[in-house]
Amino acid sequence: MKLKRFINIFMSGAAALSVVFTMSACGQGKESGSETSAAASAQEAEAESADLSDLSNTLVYAGESESTINPLLNSHDEVPDLIFSGLMKYSGDGTPVCDIAESFDYDESTYTYTFKLKEGVKWHDGTDFTADDVVYTYNVLTNDENLTADITSNYEDIASVEATDANTVVIKLSQPNAAMLGYFTMGILPKHLTEGQDINTMDFNQNPVGTGRYKFVDWDKSGGMIIMERNTDYYDKVPDIERIVYKTVSVESTKATMLQSGEADLAWLNANYAETFRGNDSFKNIDFKTADYRGMSMDFRTEFWQKNGDSIGVLNYAIDKDAIVRGVLNGKGVPAYSPIQLNKFGGNTASDIYSYDLDKFASEMEKLGWVKGDDGIYERNGEKFHFTIQVRDYEEERVDIANICANQLKAAGVDMEVVLVTKFDWGSGYNGFLSGYATQFDPDMIYSNFVTGASGNTMDYSNSQVDELLEKARHTADEGERKALYGKFEEVYAENPGIVLVAYLDGNYVSTTALSGLDTQRVLGHHAVGVMWNVEEWTLNR
Repeated sequence: MKLKRFINIFMSGAAALSVVFTMSACGQGKESGSETSAAASAQEAEAESADLSDLSNTLVYAGESESTINPLLNSHDEVPDLIFSGLMKYSGDGTPVCDIAESFDYDESTYTYTFKLKEGVKWHDGTDFTADDVVYTYNVLTNDENLTADITSNYEDIASVEATDANTVVIKLSQPNAAMLGYFTMGILPKHLTEGQDINTMDFNQNPVGTGRYKFVDWDKSGGMIIMERNTDYYDKVPDIERIVYKTVSVESTKATMLQSGEADLAWLNANYAETFRGNDSFKNIDFKTADYRGMSMDFRTEFWQKNGDSIGVLNYAIDKDAIVRGVLNGKGVPAYSPIQLNKFGGNTASDIYSYDLDKFASEMEKLGWVKGDDGIYERNGEKFHFTIQVRDYEEERVDIANICANQLKAAGVDMEVVLVTKFDWGSGYNGFLSGYATQFDPDMIYSNFVTGASGNTMDYSNSQVDELLEKARHTADEGERKALYGKFEEVYAENPGIVLVAYLDGNYVSTTALSGLDTQRVLGHHAVGVMWNVEEWTLNR
């Protein structure tokens, strides 16, 4: 495509440095429908005819690796939110507000939402957007047994979805759900392009068509870039920035190099890399708050934790979290004690029950029946306290956190083996992984991760008290009651955790001085996702 070639020339001319990009490991699926193929052809034709005379208003973002741009499968990253629209969206303060819905009503007596949709909205291929697309998407979320998405537990209270006319959708719940309005931010899929296909593997996942602020143009896997152009027919404010080139980068040092060389305009960097740009007049440091934590997430599918799950919490006494925040995070974060610590419903200090105290660690280990062997490693029932934690090798910050934790635990008598992997391997029997997660919106976001058998509970954590508290909090309307329930959850979880929480990170972004409009009022999510929540307000003045 001419556009892709021109951007490649433009980008290579911006820097003399040679950088290595880590590409998405997942390839495109086979063609899975004539309409999807036609849409891809239309996009290529659009790119061929694009005005290539001026790329000064093109934003190059050094982002994350991607494997899919389907919002049902990838609700975590920036790109789906640019291309797709939901019934609702989050405002700057994290409140759900209308998006593709013009308005909505809620009947408390029947737990029924009625959404009136904006009229005249078009899919990026020119097809009319209708209520049937909404019904189709939510039926996939609630009824497609083949869908392999970790968010399906968020929609389990939906009893029925119907379109009463082309612009009206009625969604009835089986019981009240305090978090439901936020879950209606999920991007809507086009029925005419995806119906009857395998949602997990269809070609559409790499060639998406949405209704959002930006249109998908091309995914150049060899060059590591996703190209999007603004949707001039967008139903709300059309963005000022004409084009976004999303570079799929994994290696943290590469992002910093791209900024330094002029090959990227914006990137989220770890705190130490971000610090190297402070005071440089050619760059801006934009610091966000996030709800993003790091910790060792233990896999209860493995025999070691099935036998020794009672000994996870005590590990907190042997980890100097303050030192990790000062060193690895350069002070840009706080020690972690709760998975909802920075949520408005969380932060119950009564759950902050572990301090860095090696004497306390030793006494608690003795109570649990662990005895140090001749090699200085604790043993119980003839088994060493040895477990493996996998860490992706290109995530320097996570590798550093894991190695420091391993060294501190080893000094205290616990052998945590750090295993570096290119991508997480869930079938090799590792005892856990260096995890990250965020609860930046409603605290019910943790439901799918912590409730027994829930769709995002990939580590098989199970605690009946946790289940009861999170179920009750989800189905309680009163905010005061919910806060009390989540506070109790924090205390119960602290006593019997599945994750050794280490630290919360700040969201340290660096941009060229030409970029303006980023709004730091938003609390960002995992990997500081959400920075583009107001991208339609951004400007580039090169």
